[in-house]
Amino acid sequence: NKAYAGLSEKRMEIDATTLGQFLEVSLSYIDDTIRQNKREDNLYHAYNLVKFSDEGIAINYLYEMLEGQVAVLSAGLLSPAEVVEVMGALKSSRVYREDQYSYMLYPDRQLPRFLEKNNIPAEFATQSALFQALAANGNTTLVNKDLKGGFHFNGAFNNADGVLEALDKLADHTEYATLVEQERQSILDVFEKMFNHYAFTGRSGTFYGYEGLGSIYWHMVSKLVLAIGENFYHAHRDGTDPDSISRLVEYYYETRAGIGLNKSPDLYGAFPTDPYSHTPGSKGAQQPGMTGQVKEDILNRWLELGVHVHHGGIIFDPALLRGEEYLEQSDTLAYYDLNCELQHREVPAGGLAFTYCQVPVLYIKGGAKQIVAHLSDGGQETIDSHELGSALSQELFKRTGKVTAIEVMGL
Repeated sequence: NKAYAGLSEKRMEIDATTLGQFLEVSLSYIDDTIRQNKREDNLYHAYNLVKFSDEGIAINYLYEMLEGQVAVLSAGLLSPAEVVEVMGALKSSRVYREDQYSYMLYPDRQLPRFLEKNNIPAEFATQSALFQALAANGNTTLVNKDLKGGFHFNGAFNNADGVLEALDKLADHTEYATLVEQERQSILDVFEKMFNHYAFTGRSGTFYGYEGLGSIYWHMVSKLVLAIGENFYHAHRDGTDPDSISRLVEYYYETRAGIGLNKSPDLYGAFPTDPYSHTPGSKGAQQPGMTGQVKEDILNRWLELGVHVHHGGIIFDPALLRGEEYLEQSDTLAYYDLNCELQHREVPAGGLAFTYCQVPVLYIKGGAKQIVAHLSDGGQETIDSHELGSALSQELFKRTGKVTAIEVMGL
């Protein structure tokens, strides 16, 4: 209530301990909310509907949603085994599209055709004295009666506010005032039951193209891949559930395989390397452009390469990287250095190379577990781990040019 009343423009200090306690309490309620919303099929409810009345508060559920599962997987609450459980349930759910081996936002369904819409139940219409009086007088402010005797709400109504406005206008007429008073709530109830605005989810639930029903929304699939990858590394660092770790690797690459980059143009319906908004049920990928998917796909690639920043230092831990990505034969990495000059670096067989902050990083499978940082003065620094350390990491982040190359061995 204080927030809605407006800002007081007064400042006060809150100590870190109090703030920490508040966050702990908040998290306990958030965690419990997630747990309470677990479905019988091991998926989770999302975007629940709430209705307030004099009798209390009612909570109702919508159908399963991909976005809800991604949110739960990203929350950091579930154990590795529970994450595997969600992924198994997701693949068995109505949101899975086998033809693209990927996931829709919501389950597909057949929308009612035009003549099936806005038909007031005959039982209600015949019992409504107001409807009958309006029809007898040819008054179409609220409802219309068709040639077959069916009743329909005025087609100009966008929502219940239009119904209320029409009822208020009719209440100003003596012949309808009493009937409006008697039937107002029942008319509003039947209107909501027919159109279910309460559960309206936007375009994705009301038509078929443009990220609508039956569509795969590629940005959300990339978010799912990222969530699986993040959970894999949580499990990998903990190391207590090897079976779940193995399953998470399978789910990661299985879900990633559904994204266009890994498909033929015939199956994807477009250039596989181009980002597209969605793939509807009736055709190939649609709406090309730099969608949000690009961001998640880049983050996913860094996960695969195992580059992490912890306490200001870079850690190289490519536990998710597939062995087939290492070169079978030597090759050359071409890159632009900090001076925007084209450089070339040899990459041996069994190696893999990329740049990080414009500094080449070379992964080598064999040898001792260590990092060799090559410096601009011709020297080098050797670290007997896969953690670069905050000092050298800061040189990369600030692009000082002090570090010219990094070799990571013993992977």
